[in-house]
Amino acid sequence: MNLAALDLNLLVALDALVTEAHVGRAALRVGLSQPAMSHALRRLREILHDPLLVRVGSGMELTPRAQGLREPLKQTLESVRGLFVADGFDPASSTRRFALMIPDYIINFVLPPLIGRIAAEAPGVRLDVTPWRGAPLQASGAIAPDIARRVDFAFNCRPGALPGFHRQRLFGDVDMLAVRRGHPQATKLKQMKVFLAARHVAVIGRGQDEDLIDSWLQQQGIQRRIALSVPSYLQALHTVARSDLVAFVPGRLIASLSRQLDLVALAPPLQPEGDEEYLFWPVRHQNDPGSLWLRRHILAVGRELDKQKRKPA
Repeated sequence: MNLAALDLNLLVALDALVTEAHVGRAALRVGLSQPAMSHALRRLREILHDPLLVRVGSGMELTPRAQGLREPLKQTLESVRGLFVADGFDPASSTRRFALMIPDYIINFVLPPLIGRIAAEAPGVRLDVTPWRGAPLQASGAIAPDIARRVDFAFNCRPGALPGFHRQRLFGDVDMLAVRRGHPQATKLKQMKVFLAARHVAVIGRGQDEDLIDSWLQQQGIQRRIALSVPSYLQALHTVARSDLVAFVPGRLIASLSRQLDLVALAPPLQPEGDEEYLFWPVRHQNDPGSLWLRRHILAVGRELDKQKRKPA
């Protein structure tokens, strides 16, 4: 192949196509019109002698050749980008995009102060937030490598969640009971008998068999009464706000939504050890000026959160 005749933009289009497996979404990803992306796909098919995307039923699927290109293509584009990245980082003029992978229970109280910190200093910087979804957690608790390569920062309570990433403690949290304001048993839920008789919401995330709180309770020889299970803390709190159910969830999340949902945080009859939340970033970005800049702001938000007191009702 004559590399001098190869349009680098085709590699960008190819990356979008093999990532999205959809012409329309790929076009949106890189800011092209759908006809322009379709034209790029035709050229790529001619160059690679492979259809790349084929129709299966009502959707499109990647060919084996296209699937095999996904990871080496991302690595190649990352290396190419590195050739043109300046050594410095000017927040005031930067239009850089940072990909942040954040669980739903952290988004509510981390993003608002973070946006407030960087808005005036870096008006052109964009944060692309992705929740913990996509490929499930591996048996070891680590995130699949293809997911890890897509993020600039990740937040998680598992210290070993991302091999190949540096980490630093962000803030601590404790689990509390969430009930609606006016709950008939609110003043009595600290009693073990009332706690066990209450109807609870369990939060069972993807790849889990049960709520992590229930795993801990069973180690104490205790089993609570589960009336409902949902996949996220936010769903649990929205349900609790409109019923007499009880949720055992991170205290900071209750505090962040207490006014909006009219919730009350209560101390449970027995308290698990506090959780430590960590900020992760790729080893390759350790000395990157842009990463250092945003890291400083995120860690500052974590320090402010640690200073705040969370008092149960």
